Amino acid sequence: MAIRASYRSLRGISAVAVLLGIGAVGCSDVSDAVGSAKDGVKKVARQRSVFSLDVGDCYNPNSKAEGEAYAIEIVPCEEAHEGQVIGEFKIDEGKEYPGDDGVSAIADERCPVEAEKYAPDTWALPKGVSLSYYTPTKESWATGDRAVSCTYTAEKGTFSGSLDTAKSLKPEQITYLKGSNAVYEALWANQPEKDTVEDDLAGYKAQAKAVAAALDAHVKGLNGIEGTEVGKLRATLTKAAGNWKKAANAADADAFYTAYDPALTGIDPNESVAARKELGLATTVPADEAEVWAD
Repeated sequence: MAIRASYRSLRGISAVAVLLGIGAVGCSDVSDAVGSAKDGVKKVARQRSVFSLDVGDCYNPNSKAEGEAYAIEIVPCEEAHEGQVIGEFKIDEGKEYPGDDGVSAIADERCPVEAEKYAPDTWALPKGVSLSYYTPTKESWATGDRAVSCTYTAEKGTFSGSLDTAKSLKPEQITYLKGSNAVYEALWANQPEKDTVEDDLAGYKAQAKAVAAALDAHVKGLNGIEGTEVGKLRATLTKAAGNWKKAANAADADAFYTAYDPALTGIDPNESVAARKELGLATTVPADEAEVWAD
């Protein structure tokens, strides 16, 4: 299996674990060496084949080198760790290996769905954690490997605790998150191929149509949730949906721009902070999202 991060960049893990011997050294050095040896024994004992990963497993890769993964260190989630498996599925693509790009395309589509089931509130994720996945290689495919393990992985450092938050959420929180996540998924999943509206008006209009539809569904879900701030957000998103619809029906680029600016402003994540607080959800806008609306 190989581990690939989103956008198809390859991140491999080696399977080597080394247990250091203790030489003739001073007392303090002996103590340190014994501690290192114990850590080494613990690490070896925790090694597991990457083919046996289970949803919920917290782990540390054995190295950061690019390549293929054979084993990783499974650790208790309350300990500091670099990743957690948050979903899995099997590829059903016939007998032939789909190729590296084909496997990545499947994981790119399926892993975000699995992630939302496990940890619906992306705002509550530890800083610097991103979605990644372990996938079959051509060689492991030939042995019957079809499994994809979706993980959240720390880009730097570690994090502690399990990311399994779905079970603790209330119905109104789940309804809100489902609708909100769908809006931004519609925005990013329907990015036009061209950089400017003038070069791809049809593509930008299609994106606007998808966002408007997601907003309509989100507003409908909010209708069943009480709260002053939720009511204010519902009004803001209703107005935003109208502007996205205008953009979707724009006759030309100028008309699109006129509708697009207030449409995008209407779904600024900062607009939802008060409602999230009222619902008991995380209220810190993720850095990558904040950067988009700050431009």
